[in-house]
Amino acid sequence: MERIVATYYIETPFAPEKAAAVLAGEQSSGTFVAVPGETEELKQRFAAKVEEVTFLETVSEPAIPGASSATGQYHRALVKVSWSIENFGYNLPVMISTLQGNLYEIRQFTGLKLLDIQLPASFADHYKGPAFGIEGCRKLTQVYNRPLIGTIIKPSIGLTPEQTAETVKILAEAGIDFVKDDELMSSSANSPFEKRVDAIMDVINRHADKTGKKVMYAFNISGEIDEMMRRYEKILASGGTCAMLSINSVGIAGVKKITDQRALAIHGHRNGWGMLTRHPLLGIEFTAYQKLWRLAGVDQLHVNGIQNKFWESDDSVTTSIKACLEPMFGGYELLPVVSSGQWGGQAPETYRRTQTVDLLYMAGGGIMAHPSGAAAGVVALQQAWQAAVHGLSVEQAAAIYPEFKQSVEKFG
Repeated sequence: MERIVATYYIETPFAPEKAAAVLAGEQSSGTFVAVPGETEELKQRFAAKVEEVTFLETVSEPAIPGASSATGQYHRALVKVSWSIENFGYNLPVMISTLQGNLYEIRQFTGLKLLDIQLPASFADHYKGPAFGIEGCRKLTQVYNRPLIGTIIKPSIGLTPEQTAETVKILAEAGIDFVKDDELMSSSANSPFEKRVDAIMDVINRHADKTGKKVMYAFNISGEIDEMMRRYEKILASGGTCAMLSINSVGIAGVKKITDQRALAIHGHRNGWGMLTRHPLLGIEFTAYQKLWRLAGVDQLHVNGIQNKFWESDDSVTTSIKACLEPMFGGYELLPVVSSGQWGGQAPETYRRTQTVDLLYMAGGGIMAHPSGAAAGVVALQQAWQAAVHGLSVEQAAAIYPEFKQSVEKFG
């Protein structure tokens, strides 16, 4: 029988093997005490199994509250636990409840993080994965052999539909590939969703008729299911190509309801991600996280950025980008979205670390706050990536490209 395997990083005041056994029991057929009906036959079929325990180190202070140590020692280890597919079938919410549910509250652990998930190949028969992915998004934007260059509408909230459309017009004429709503913007008092779609798509459609290039705009449809479906249909009827979801807020079942329509590319915004992972011994690693959202069918997923404005290290961002590009079930392409305090100056280091142009490279202030305006900001980003792929440093690129030089003077 096929099994799902999860790898955890744990800390415990008890022997790691015993703590792992508690996790396996609590997250399958067992509880804190033996109960009638939990026969050996039942356990053989439905109990989780501890597959492997690898001791790492012992420390003297617990990472998070839990059981106290009689010896003042807390042991850290890597633990692999597996479940039969019979436990939950092909049900993502129940699978997540199993792999990430009450186990975080088990007192035997003073630290626990889900690092990775191994899924049987049969999942590919039940989940179609992203409808567009990297190649589909390239086809929609007609961008090849370089990153898609994108931006976020700023101010995040407060602009009218007409003001937003005017900004999109400037960006489109400058050659932008992608624009998105901020996650804080969905339908505000002075920018109702339908009116914003009408104003923006009028600009985008006119530009496409004139040039043959349709800018991809990710409208934030996050909301309740029926509302999201209405907004999805509005975008589609207006000629749009993309919808954005705040995936942690909407939830995996809500996201899958939208992705199952398979007519618009879905931009997955991971706002709230820090709450899930920022503590090194609590939550979930991006390697496991992105697999869940690939199964749900998201086409684009945020990965933060090199030298970003948030807490995440460059090594972590690099690992996240590579995780998105790692084949899953022989396909399931996922476009990494690089963002967070980005401007052209990070392009050379991003390319050096990843050696890929299969990115959506997003700069908000890095484009909108360019000294010569948003149009020059777009050009500067394009120049930065040309320089990065050709192995030029920031200083060398600034000596060649005037718009990029202005970016260096502003942001460098």
